[in-house]
Amino acid sequence: MALSRLLPPSLQEWLGGITVLLQVVVVALGALLLRWLLLHLVRRLAGRYDLPAQIVIVARRTLSFVVSFAALLLVLRALGVSGGVLWGAFTGFATVAAVAFFALWSVLTNVFCALLILVTRPFRLLDHIELVDSGDKPGLRGRVVDMNLVYVTLAETHAGGGESLLRVPNSLFFQRATRRWRGEPPPTPLPEPSGDGDGGGARLPIGGGGGSAASNFP
Repeated sequence: MALSRLLPPSLQEWLGGITVLLQVVVVALGALLLRWLLLHLVRRLAGRYDLPAQIVIVARRTLSFVVSFAALLLVLRALGVSGGVLWGAFTGFATVAAVAFFALWSVLTNVFCALLILVTRPFRLLDHIELVDSGDKPGLRGRVVDMNLVYVTLAETHAGGGESLLRVPNSLFFQRATRRWRGEPPPTPLPEPSGDGDGGGARLPIGGGGGSAASNFP
């Protein structure tokens, strides 16, 4: 500060701008270095303890968001934005986000259930699972090919041929029992044909006046 007072006013303004620019550059470089170190630590922990891919992805995204948000706050502070303004903007945004999230309660339920699935790990990617339905009806079954915060995607293989994708909400896994096969599951049984055993047609009434006709139902 003592040396800056000895400089002309024009050079003092330039020095102030250069100082702010250097602070922004230092914050950006520090954030990038910290993010790289944290992601490298996550990779090492995942390789050492054999963590599932879902937990690694969530950890990487969370750490990247936290580091980027902290760097943004430091940059705004270096540019002269006061802490009161930052706190007011943050609380206003958090209030609006909370109201929007509570308005979408079903989405919040699926997000919370997704976190429980990641922690409890009832199944993993590429596992063959089935949501057991009540009674003798076959449940929702397939191979887990994708998982996100809203639903789980199952790849179905039909007995008559063909494949399809089934997206199941995460909350449904906590409302029904889940069956998990260690290997390939048994083939899906074909639906039984309706009707009785003598050709599937409906029997005509015997006698009774004769002019009406009845058609056979498939």
